[in-house]
Formats: sequence, structure tokens, C-alpha cells
Amino acid sequence: MKLVPVMENLPTDKTAAQKKERRDMFHGFDPNGNGYLSLAECDMGLIHLGKKVPKPVILRSYKAANQVAQEDGKNRTSAGESYIEFSEFRLFLVHLKKYTLLWEIFCSLDTGNDHRIDLQEFKKGIKKLAKLGVEIDDAEKEFKIIDADGGGQILFEEFGDWGLEHVYPELN
Repeated sequence: MKLVPVMENLPTDKTAAQKKERRDMFHGFDPNGNGYLSLAECDMGLIHLGKKVPKPVILRSYKAANQVAQEDGKNRTSAGESYIEFSEFRLFLVHLKKYTLLWEIFCSLDTGNDHRIDLQEFKKGIKKLAKLGVEIDDAEKEFKIIDADGGGQILFEEFGDWGLEHVYPELN
């Protein structure tokens, strides 16, 4: 797992010191100072921090933080509907850590290196998932559940949604 240790030092705790660190990081990600972060600004901010995060991880983390904020009504203005505000930034960083681990698991299962997991790859990876506490009794049945679009391949978006529920049940 190459990326997970790099992401561990992100300031996601709720302490005053980590909140200050997050605020400074947020301002560093917000070059125009408007108080909103676009997906591109998050991507560039991570690059400037020296964190080479795969685009699918950033996208899923961004969408997850924004969705939670929309559901909780935490956006201050309607302009924040497609942007991340400081109140959502910790959620973005938390999801960044979670999706980074899920990305690495996904890539370890994707032995064909085509950014998709077929049934055979999934079956071979069951033991890796068990090490994370995810017990799968019927691989074919679980594969069909994860393969939400029924395309016969598991994409990272599908794996990420499933992984948040099964690897990180505390987020539900």
C-alpha cells in the first residue's frame, strides 16, 4: 500500500491544532480566496502538497463530501452546491483517506491493470478483503451486488460505494 501512509498525516482530527492546520490548507487550496474549492482546486492543492492522488480518488472524495454537506444542509449559500466550503473540507480529507485505501485494494484486485475487476479477479481477491474484515460467503452474488450497472465488470466508483459500506461501516 503505497499511498496510504502518505495520506495518514492529513489533518482530519477535530482538535484545535488540526482545525487550524486544515484552515491553512484550505486557504492554500483556494488561490482566488473566494471561500469555495472546485474539484480542480482540490486536485492542484494536493499536487502542491506533493500528494500524487489518483483522479478517481479525488473525484469520489469530493463528491462524497459535497453530498454529505447537501444532505445535512451545511452549505451556506447556493453557490456552494457544487463546491466545497471550509465546513466540508474535513469531510473531503476524511474521504480522501478512505478512498485512498479503497483505491489500493481495488488496484490489487485488478490484476489485468485495466481499471476494472472481473469476476475471476474478484474471486482471487476474496482473501485480501477478508484481511480487512470483509467476509464474503458467495463471491458471485456479492460481485453482482457491487457491479451496480450490471456491466460484468466492477468499476472503481462501484467498488468505492461498496467499500465505504463494508470496509468503513462507521461512515454509514
